[in-house]
Amino acid sequence: MKDALGSPQLRSANRFSGGINRTVAPWRANTVPYISILFGSLVPILILAPTMPLLPPLGFMMLLGWRIMRPGFLPLWVGVPLGAFDDLFSGQPFGSAILLWSVCMIALEIIETRFPWRGFWQDWFTAGLALVAYILAAMVVSGATLTSHLLFAAIPQIILAILLYPLAARVIAWLDRYRLARARRVE
Repeated sequence: MKDALGSPQLRSANRFSGGINRTVAPWRANTVPYISILFGSLVPILILAPTMPLLPPLGFMMLLGWRIMRPGFLPLWVGVPLGAFDDLFSGQPFGSAILLWSVCMIALEIIETRFPWRGFWQDWFTAGLALVAYILAAMVVSGATLTSHLLFAAIPQIILAILLYPLAARVIAWLDRYRLARARRVE
């Protein structure tokens, strides 16, 4: 029995496409960004290094990605609870991610109101600057004495963070399509 969409090819092509009056699962539309940010904060626990972390701050990268790709979706105050969660699992002093994530959200809001146009290169440049500033500020907030050796040891993490941002943006785009996909009808 065929449905209103017609052939199976049209049904699969229309899976992520929407239209007027489409229904979106509210739980999925409201929780996917937050769960992805929290999961990003948990991933660096899996790979531990004796002196410096190898993975970039994935939770912060996910926060940046969601904020840059969907400017009005995350509220400005979201840096406080998500930063607190990241502080619990990152090993940083409690309050460092709360402060740095909140400052980043405010800075991105100012940039967005000042420069409303966006493109891939501008987003990557903005995220790269924010990631470099975050990693260096996290070293300062942690109480470490900044030496040339410590800064040299942070270079691989900074480079990896900048190079991985387009991949994080791709994952966020896929999650956003999943978040806004139509809910399946139960018949």
